[in-house]
Amino acid sequence: MIRVLIADDHPTVRRGLRQMLNETDDIVVVDEAQDCAGALEKLSEHRFDVLLLDIAMPGRGGIDVLKEIRSSKIKTPALMLSIFPEDQYALRALKSGASGYLTKNCDAETLIEAIRKVASGGTYVSAELGERLASSVKRDDRKPPHELLSDREFEVLKQIASGKSTREIAVAMSLSVQTISTYRSRIRQKAQLRSVAEITAYALKNRLLDF
Repeated sequence: MIRVLIADDHPTVRRGLRQMLNETDDIVVVDEAQDCAGALEKLSEHRFDVLLLDIAMPGRGGIDVLKEIRSSKIKTPALMLSIFPEDQYALRALKSGASGYLTKNCDAETLIEAIRKVASGGTYVSAELGERLASSVKRDDRKPPHELLSDREFEVLKQIASGKSTREIAVAMSLSVQTISTYRSRIRQKAQLRSVAEITAYALKNRLLDF
């Protein structure tokens, strides 16, 4: 039996996933977490075969959880399940240690197939993502500016583009205002985006916002 931990801040999503997966013969949802801290605590105390992990949660995000798992003794493979399209976060998630990436609009059969593959030690990617991974290797020296950013810098760029102030971003990411200001400076340097207007225009052009 494949033992699954769901980490998602939306109770309705967790309830729907639990109902769907518990209808299979070989998968059972044994626990849930509503934030990253809760997920890490449960992973350190109990054994799971797969962590079904959302990216966007209050405080620390799913990418941070992946990095902490990779640097710890936790061996549970993580399958990312996110509202964000593959072209926004999939490559970052896989590079950070995820064993697969799916968007929340995937069908039940695809999700179940992905969980089984990840639980068996494999990596799950869609055909489209597989092609993108192959292409990224070939054109690694021609990365778009936002792919040069760290995960935190990338998240700050998206928050700026969505219209949030430095203080609002600091609260949302549980970081200091000074730290967010530092990330803004790095974004300007790395991506050559000098103003909020330029950052917003760039994010819209490259479909980095989820609206």
